Amino acid sequence: MDFERRLNYMSTTKFAKTTEEFDHRFDEGEDIHDLIDMTKAKIVRHGKKVRITLDIAEELVQEIDQIRQSIGVDRSALIKVWLHERVQKEKAGISKQ
Repeated sequence: MDFERRLNYMSTTKFAKTTEEFDHRFDEGEDIHDLIDMTKAKIVRHGKKVRITLDIAEELVQEIDQIRQSIGVDRSALIKVWLHERVQKEKAGISKQ
């Protein structure tokens, strides 16, 4: 996008009011770079990495691979995200008790 088009786009773009609207606009392919304030971005470092080994059924690995290929990420990244989401869910459930 050239400078003049970008400047015009910035002046006419309405900011997303909710995260759902932002996600929808991103999913629809809208250029969201001008909607993000990178001055407030944070790099989160989760501490020292620890290597683990898991024995998983071959069928489950194949299912995971089908999912990861459809969304374009590697297997370990997908598993890390799923583990993180589950831990957050469990922690939220514990805090409600």
